[in-house]
Amino acid sequence: MNDATERLLRARIRPTRRPVMRQRWDNLFFLHWEYSAAAIQARLPVGLTVDTFEGKAYLGVVGFRMNAVRPAFLPALPWLSSFNELNVRTYVRDAAGEPGVWFFSLDCDRAPAVVIARAGFGLPYEHAAMSFGPGLAQSCRRQGERETAQYAWTATSSPQIAPPGSLEFHLAERYSFFSVHRRRLVRGQVHHAPYQLSEIVATAWSDLPLRWDGFDVGGRAPDLTHGCQGVAIEAFSLVPAHA
Repeated sequence: MNDATERLLRARIRPTRRPVMRQRWDNLFFLHWEYSAAAIQARLPVGLTVDTFEGKAYLGVVGFRMNAVRPAFLPALPWLSSFNELNVRTYVRDAAGEPGVWFFSLDCDRAPAVVIARAGFGLPYEHAAMSFGPGLAQSCRRQGERETAQYAWTATSSPQIAPPGSLEFHLAERYSFFSVHRRRLVRGQVHHAPYQLSEIVATAWSDLPLRWDGFDVGGRAPDLTHGCQGVAIEAFSLVPAHA
């Protein structure tokens, strides 16, 4: 087992400090495109390096329904605690080799959540008009944009945990995110059971979120498509990243 796989496995271990938030991520889809590592690296802050798999870098569009979002010590509120999210991400490591995710954008249809995430975590949230369903389908139109990204998918395999060392494992086993908060590179952590991934057929997909963020995949279909029924999440406070 190589060092990168071992680091990803270690990241599954739950932090010992108390969580600050709890939530569920349900009906996830993961679309991934291979993309130039150099082009991605040029968009990363100092201290982060694009994390490649067999020399290849990837951009992901990940959508899901957030449910039961609440501070760890409070109950969920019906209107504020459930909403849609869609993010554009890549996979990185910090100067100490800690693996994680870098978000280029996170679209969300709850304005208070956008404000809280920007102020509290330094994450590039954007307000968007979004919908979920009927069935496994999601739409997203970012504020200020005219076009709507549409997604629909169907699972074609039974769910299973990605085998260590596989590309799916490299992409899915990410329990940290990095952001720049108050001019410092920081790391946020989450804990959840490993994703049970299914292969999916995307009957509708869009590269609009990539283009909104300045990435051009030439209109080609995603290279990998996966789905997950959902996971329960514990989120922890920010810690300094190794830069």
